[in-house]
Amino acid sequence: MPSNIVVVGGSVAGVQALQTLRASGYDGRLTLVGADPELPYNPTPLSKELLTGEMDEDDVRLLVDEEYEDLQVDLRLGTPAQALDLTERKVHVGPSRLAYDGLIIATGSEAVRPRGWFDLEGVHTLRSLDEARRINQAMNSGSPSVAIVGAGFIGLEIAAAARHHGLDVTVVEAAPSPLQRAVPAALAAPVVRLHRDSGVRVLCGVGVARLVGSGRVDKVELTDGTVLDADLVVVGVGARPATGWLTGSGLALDDGIVTDATLLTSAPGVYAVGDAARWTGPDGRTIRVEHWTNAREHGRRAALNLIDPQSAEPYAGVPYVWSDQFGQRFQLAGTAHAEDLYFLSGSPEDETYVALLGDGNKVVGAVGFGGHPRQFTKARRLVTAGTPWPEAIGQHQ
Repeated sequence: MPSNIVVVGGSVAGVQALQTLRASGYDGRLTLVGADPELPYNPTPLSKELLTGEMDEDDVRLLVDEEYEDLQVDLRLGTPAQALDLTERKVHVGPSRLAYDGLIIATGSEAVRPRGWFDLEGVHTLRSLDEARRINQAMNSGSPSVAIVGAGFIGLEIAAAARHHGLDVTVVEAAPSPLQRAVPAALAAPVVRLHRDSGVRVLCGVGVARLVGSGRVDKVELTDGTVLDADLVVVGVGARPATGWLTGSGLALDDGIVTDATLLTSAPGVYAVGDAARWTGPDGRTIRVEHWTNAREHGRRAALNLIDPQSAEPYAGVPYVWSDQFGQRFQLAGTAHAEDLYFLSGSPEDETYVALLGDGNKVVGAVGFGGHPRQFTKARRLVTAGTPWPEAIGQHQ
């Protein structure tokens, strides 16, 4: 068992790793390195309850000071890891060189920031608590016109929060439909209708040509010539793994830190978890997922594997994500991009549904929107079990 473990990244995955290590009896030295000066927090409510006022900052903290003291964690917050020396087994953090004999990298992902857009005030991404503060302040200062660039989960959640404040909101999405990375257009259709019925202007199939303003953003010019008034612009056009500090380290990188099925990287004693990891799934393909549940489960599995590598188990979790918008919940387990589709209840035309997705052999995904929470839970179990498609359908016909 290692005697000196360093966790890099004050993320959900990183904090879960800390808790799992101590709960499993690890009594060695434990250090947490985080670029954010804040005590680690749950990012999920930042685009929802924190913006609407249903939660405050205390509610989003993963742990409070006393809990870190109980875990006997040496907190190194506010300075990012800058390099990794695999030969010396040290993490470079500012002027310090932190030695380790076990390392878990949980640095997460960072927002894609189109070049030139952020030269103007009033333009934001939402990946951190400080960014959420700034957006919340802007939403509560007068009645700004809001433009959301990108109709993924975060973009749509921010749009719903802006409407909660009674603001004029336009969502711009270059793809033909919102949530295109997550689900086919037909399954996203009721989400779009919900937004439009709630007063959000949703524009798809058009991109942003440029942002206009003198010092501060004033307008958004689209590629079709449309010009939108915008005092506040939030950009949610994707994320990339926060792995720049590992360039030249010797770790295998490929849109994330490459790991085997146990989350072990190409270096002994070094594990990668959460948004930053590209791990080998049960089917032998590599996968990188940016979901809260995946990060939490990664942190636990990597911690257990690190302190007992002889009994290391592969991570076999099924990706799961949920999104609350205008009082309705959208849920996805597994993948929705599959050849077979069967509705257990409802349909996109009914505004509420639970659907199963299959790959011709077994259930690989479940999507739910609106009601039927128990039925979605059952559907998720079918995905987790890899239930044969004929058997799953036969149970519900």
